[in-house]
Amino acid sequence: MSDSIYSIPVEKISGQPGSLEEFKGQVLLVVNVASKCGLTPQYEGLEKLYELYRGQGLVIAGFPANDFKAQEPGTNDEIQSFCRINYGVTFPLFSKITVVGPEKHPLYKALIAAQPKATSTAETPFREKLKGYGIDTLPEPEILWNFEKFLVNRKGKAVQRFSPDTQPDAPELVAAIKAELAK
Repeated sequence: MSDSIYSIPVEKISGQPGSLEEFKGQVLLVVNVASKCGLTPQYEGLEKLYELYRGQGLVIAGFPANDFKAQEPGTNDEIQSFCRINYGVTFPLFSKITVVGPEKHPLYKALIAAQPKATSTAETPFREKLKGYGIDTLPEPEILWNFEKFLVNRKGKAVQRFSPDTQPDAPELVAAIKAELAK
């Protein structure tokens, strides 16, 4: 399998077929998103990151997923409308996919294979926080929760993975993005 994710088919939130090849040569931050999650306000920070760095080649790619406590129940149209109205999202959104289990989308199979462990920027790891809420989580290398982030270099290779509670403005994430944009 190629290290590049460009050849993996994805569907735009409009329902049109596509691939991430249109972003070849740019730095991608691929995020599994959800509209009814405690982490949903991260949409605002992701949009700010996109606005700040898209001129240098950053693309945020949002992939809605309903895999964690059914926190993304809407249709693609509802999700797109929610993101635009509530958070002013202009970065690319894609059709709802599955990011865990036997129906896992090939994109997430490739991302997880390339980066099996997420970097946590929090004092208390997010997995422990979820357990404190009585939420059972899947073992690594599976996606832990909504808003897990994969940083993909300009050649289409996942180079870093950040835990869901890593805020879009976290110094570690911003530094990693800047380092990839500088290459």
